[in-house]
Amino acid sequence: MRPVLLLVGVLLFFSAPSTAQMRAASPRGEVSTQIEESWIVVDYGRPILRNRAGIFTMGESYGGFILDGAPVWRVGANKSTRLMTEKDLMFGDHLLPAGDYALFVDFHDGDWTFIVSNHATRPEFRSEEPGIWGAFGYMESQDVLRLDMDMGELPWSVDQFTISFTDVTESAGKLALMWDNTIATVPFSVMN
Repeated sequence: MRPVLLLVGVLLFFSAPSTAQMRAASPRGEVSTQIEESWIVVDYGRPILRNRAGIFTMGESYGGFILDGAPVWRVGANKSTRLMTEKDLMFGDHLLPAGDYALFVDFHDGDWTFIVSNHATRPEFRSEEPGIWGAFGYMESQDVLRLDMDMGELPWSVDQFTISFTDVTESAGKLALMWDNTIATVPFSVMN
């Protein structure tokens, strides 16, 4: 009986993925907050700087490295970023009905535009399902709202792209995008 257990243990050891194999180059992340008993959730890819500095660059080439030929940024990496909300939200003077949306950013040097879109998202790059992967195939006609973001510079560098809810109250908050030394925020409120 013991040789069988030893063989099973050896097979499990060699068939189990290593820690490095389990981590994707840009793992998925999820951030959520609950306001008035309703959830707001963002699912996104979290690229890492990997010793790169000035990821957004400056001038006419601003964001070119991140866009990689797409018309807008997918707000992360890989699969398009998704925003799910159980209650209607207000972004500026734009009403966003409860639902599931894709998030994008259109950016130029120091000027980011937050985009919420009706685009469906493919679960895999080579999937035959309808929708888009990342921001390739993005069409402005699918936009639900566009809103200028408040821009800032962090006193430190954020190595892995991070989305966070900040300044959350009983009825409002901000969605913050942070990477390298850049932070961009957009305020929202929950509709009653």
